[in-house]
Amino acid sequence: MASLNSSPLSSAVHPPPLNRKNKNGADRPSPFHPSVWGDFFISYSEDHKKTDAWTRRVGELKEEVKKMLIRAKGSVKEMIMIDEIQRLGVAYHFEKEINYALEHVYDANIDYDDLKTVALRFRLLRQEGYNVSSDVFNKFKDGEGNFKEGLCSDVEGLLSLYEAAFYGTHGEDTLDAATSFTKGQLTSLMTHLDGPLATQVGHALQLPMRKRIARLDARFYISLFQQHKQHNDVILELAKLDFNLIQWWKDIGLAAKYPIARDRLVEGYFWMLGVYFEPQYARGRNIVVRMFKLGSIIDDNFDVDGRFEDLKVFTDAIKRWDLSAMDQLPEYMRPIYHAVLSTVNEIENELLPGEKFFRTDLLKQETKVLIQAYLEEVQWCNNGYVPTLEEHLKVSLLSAGYLFLTTASFVGMGEEVTKEAFDWIKTRPKFLMDSSLICRLVNDIESNEFEQKRPHAASVIESYMKEYGVSRPVASEKIREMVTSAWKDMNKFCLKPTLFPLSLLTRVVNLTRMIEVIYLHGDGYTNCSREIKEMIKSMFVDPIPL
Repeated sequence: MASLNSSPLSSAVHPPPLNRKNKNGADRPSPFHPSVWGDFFISYSEDHKKTDAWTRRVGELKEEVKKMLIRAKGSVKEMIMIDEIQRLGVAYHFEKEINYALEHVYDANIDYDDLKTVALRFRLLRQEGYNVSSDVFNKFKDGEGNFKEGLCSDVEGLLSLYEAAFYGTHGEDTLDAATSFTKGQLTSLMTHLDGPLATQVGHALQLPMRKRIARLDARFYISLFQQHKQHNDVILELAKLDFNLIQWWKDIGLAAKYPIARDRLVEGYFWMLGVYFEPQYARGRNIVVRMFKLGSIIDDNFDVDGRFEDLKVFTDAIKRWDLSAMDQLPEYMRPIYHAVLSTVNEIENELLPGEKFFRTDLLKQETKVLIQAYLEEVQWCNNGYVPTLEEHLKVSLLSAGYLFLTTASFVGMGEEVTKEAFDWIKTRPKFLMDSSLICRLVNDIESNEFEQKRPHAASVIESYMKEYGVSRPVASEKIREMVTSAWKDMNKFCLKPTLFPLSLLTRVVNLTRMIEVIYLHGDGYTNCSREIKEMIKSMFVDPIPL
C-alpha cells in the first residue's frame, strides 16, 4: 500500500502551517477541543494475504447471492432478501439485479394482506423512485379512517409501516397519520420488548432509516442480524467481509498534517463517507474531502480568528482567484488562500479533458459564494444585527455549505454527472435548497447553545424568536416542522420520472442524511460526542469478527 502521506489529500496542501498568532503576536486561543484521535490513524498496516483471501471469497459469495435472488424471483422472500442486502450495506454489488427485481415487483402490483409486507413493498419501491400510492394502507384503517386497533400487537408490521411512512410527500395524510400512530405504539411497546426486535425498534425510533446512512447502518444490522435464528448465512458473511475490506480511511492519508481551528479531519472524512463509500467513487470522495476540509478551515477563520477588515480583503482576493492577490493578505491568511487555489488547481489536473472546466469553474464559483456568505454573517455579528427569517435564510442557506459540497461531490463522479447537472446547480433548484435548509436548521437547533457562548452571528432560532415574538422552545418546534416539510419535498423530487439519475440525486440525499446523523446527539462535529466517536470507531477502527 502507498504511504499515507502520498495520498491526494495530503499532497493538495503545500503552504506553511497557519500562523496561530493574532495581530499583537499573542497565541490565538481556540474555542474548540483538539482532535480526540491524536496520531491514532498514522500507524496503519495492511495484511495483503488476508485481504486477498477476503476479496476472492467476496466474489464467490456475490455469485451465490445472485443465484438466490433468481430462485426467489416474484416472491415475498425476494423482497426480504433485497431489504437485507440493502440494510447490510452490500446493495451496490447487486444494483442491476435489484433494479430488475423491483421493476417486476412494481409491475406485478400484488395486493398483499399483511401490514409488514405491504409496508416493505411500499418502502422498497419508494426508495428507488417508484410513485406507488399510499392508498395501499387504507385496508388497515377502520370506518372512521383511523388505523385499526388490532394492529397494535403487530410489532414487525408497525415497524415496517413506521419506516415506510418517512418516504411520504406533502398531501399524503395517510403517511402522516401512520408516522404518529406507529411512533406512539412502538414507543409504548418498547417496555415489553427484548432481544433483537427491541434493539431494532429502539434504533428506528431514534432515527428512521430514511434519515440514516447505509454504510454506517450496515455495522448495526450486521450485529443485529446474526442474532436472528433464521438469518441468511451467505448474505451475512458477504456483509462482514465487504465491511472489513472497505474501511476507507486508509485511502486518504489521515497522517496529513494541517493545523485547523477544528482539528476534525477524521470527523470530516466520516461525514463525507456518508455521501459515497462505494469503491467506484474513490476519486469523488477524495475531492469532496479536500474541499470539505478547506471549507471548515475558512469557516473557523471567519468565526474565530480573522479581523473583519482582513476577512474583507480575503473575500475580495477569493473573488479575483489570482495567486498574486495573496500579497495583499495578512500573513496569517496567506496559507489558506494558497491552499484553496492550489487544491482546486490540482483537482482540475486530476479530471479528464472533457470534464475539466465546466466542473471546476462551478466549484470556484461556489467557493466564492460560500465565502461571501461567511463574510455577511460576520458583519451581522459585528453589528449585533438579528436579521429577519427571510434575510437570514437568504445568506445562511449559502453559508451552510451544502451547495458548495454538492458541487464538490459532483466534480469527481463519472459520466452520470453531465454539464446539465452543473447548470442545474446554478439555478438554485428547490431540491438543493431544501437540502441546504435542513442542514442549516438542524445545525442551528443543535449547535446554537455552544455558539452563543462566544460572539457569533444570530442563528435561525434567534431570527424566528424576534420576528414572531415567541419563546426559544416554540421557535425550535416550528423550525423542526420546517425540516419535516423540506424532507417531504425532497422525497417528492426523487420519485420517477426524475430530472437526473438517482445515483446523482442520492449524493444530495446522503448529504442531508449526514446532517441528521452528525447532529443527532448535539453538534457531533465540533464537539465529537461519545456517540460520534463510537460511530467512527465502528466504521474505521474495529473490524467485524468473522
